[in-house]
Amino acid sequence: PRPPPTWEQMNRLEVLTRHVAGGAAAPPQALVVSPTAAGQRPPVTSHVLDTGSGRPAQNVSVTLEMKDPVAGWKKIGSDRTNSDGRCPQLLSVGHNLLPGSYRCTFDTMAYYAAKGEPCFYPEVPIIFEIKATNEHYHIPLLISSFGYSTYRGS
Repeated sequence: PRPPPTWEQMNRLEVLTRHVAGGAAAPPQALVVSPTAAGQRPPVTSHVLDTGSGRPAQNVSVTLEMKDPVAGWKKIGSDRTNSDGRCPQLLSVGHNLLPGSYRCTFDTMAYYAAKGEPCFYPEVPIIFEIKATNEHYHIPLLISSFGYSTYRGS
């Protein structure tokens, strides 16, 4: 049997249809392609993988901020990772980026507390610079109880 499709592979109509049908899986050809899969995605996305468990890190709170030269950090988006470790709604698809410094902060303490595991880094702030506002920026985070790593994804 095939695993059920992720949220990114379904649109809201598909979710409602599955709910009304009692959760019956729709045939793969009946799935509607999401804006993300169709190439329309938010300008900044993120993905969190728990390298200690070898699984996506589910339900991690993620906050995205932009640095204002006068007022400091200003929150522009937030989301929680889904079952695939992704934040599909960190920003909206049509969000217009401005050049500047951005900070993506991951609440790793709450994630590990929910798992009953220790956490050495209670949050992970990743600060990055956006110059080309027409590009897509993917911020992946690999975590374990006592370490983390990141890179610019695609």
